[in-house]
Amino acid sequence: MAGRSNQSRLGPRFQEALWYAVTLHRGQYRKGTRIPYISHLLAVTGIVLEHGADEDVAIAALLHDAVEDRGGRETLRRIRRRFGLRVAEIVEQCSDTLNVRKPPWRRRKQAYLAHLLAASDEARLISLSDKLHNARMIVQDLRREGERVWRRFGGGEDGTLWYYRSLVDVFRRSSAPADLVQELARLVSRMHTLAGRSRHQHLAHRGGSRAD
Repeated sequence: MAGRSNQSRLGPRFQEALWYAVTLHRGQYRKGTRIPYISHLLAVTGIVLEHGADEDVAIAALLHDAVEDRGGRETLRRIRRRFGLRVAEIVEQCSDTLNVRKPPWRRRKQAYLAHLLAASDEARLISLSDKLHNARMIVQDLRREGERVWRRFGGGEDGTLWYYRSLVDVFRRSSAPADLVQELARLVSRMHTLAGRSRHQHLAHRGGSRAD
């Protein structure tokens, strides 16, 4: 992967990938919001570009959720035809399933964690950037909305916290950029703090209601 000293040149292929991502994810929103999903893809792409990504990796970042959310293996074949084998391989490594009908949540996440250490540096950078942006949004939403945020996630509160703790452990054992890993670890710690506070407030409220 290109180092930080090598500026990425984003040309017509990147522009095509951006339009393709907008088209694929049209009508899709961030969990529990009306924020267009493309905002997440742009944020992840921005992070990888700030950490030395070349054009192929930036394209893969734009398309990192396309396979698991928008068509499975057929979408992967289209990505290979349009953007080349390297982009397709990175996107495949970033996907927790290639099937349109997804396996159970916990099984998917366990399999994804298991293959992260063997993934390419490029795929791992995208994955870390993806989880980092998600964690930023979870912390932000927990501050605003409290425990109801967990209803958006397939793993609920306990499963989501387990998954993000496990991600931090895996990324710490890899060659992923240390600054991003450290930020993710801080955010996951904050998630746990906010989750505990929300749970305490919820129990206190329930206790108060019973006392009434």
